[in-house]
Amino acid sequence: MKNAVKLPVIIAILLVVFCVENTFAQSEQSISNQGRSEFWSKVRFGGNIGLAIGNNYTDITLAPGAIYDFNQYISLGFGIQGSYVKQKNFFESYIYGASMIVLGNPIPEIQLSAELEQLRVNTTYKDNFGSLKDNFWNTGLFLGAGYQTNNVTIGLRYNVLHNDNRNVYSEAWMPFVRVYF
Repeated sequence: MKNAVKLPVIIAILLVVFCVENTFAQSEQSISNQGRSEFWSKVRFGGNIGLAIGNNYTDITLAPGAIYDFNQYISLGFGIQGSYVKQKNFFESYIYGASMIVLGNPIPEIQLSAELEQLRVNTTYKDNFGSLKDNFWNTGLFLGAGYQTNNVTIGLRYNVLHNDNRNVYSEAWMPFVRVYF
């Protein structure tokens, strides 16, 4: 993908945002009763763990993330993802990358989201005639909405950059469950 956002660019943006925010947080640091800075009291951690095992099929995913709550309405987060997918005697795939998410809560029960995801896909297909490697970058831009209660949000998101011929996900529409503590 010539127009795809490259992983080094995303990492550079993430580092700049974290460094700038950390600088502001340190200059305005106020220690709470628990000894935590004001910055860290606004950070929540969460992510996704996935496991699917079936008829000669395995899919394992680990995707931790963190978000910073600027206020009760807007949050910004970053995450990393790693997946291993294998269909016996057909293919084996390693998928890894990073994502950035913006969350908006116009009211406490409704969460809107925009998530930019950049994944590297390394797949080896196997058949009776040998093997074929297919390695590519996959960029996803997901727009979503969900119902939020406490730390859990359940909703639906749509990948506006979905390409049926070259994509990690088979469909542009995806349900999600998002948890941050």
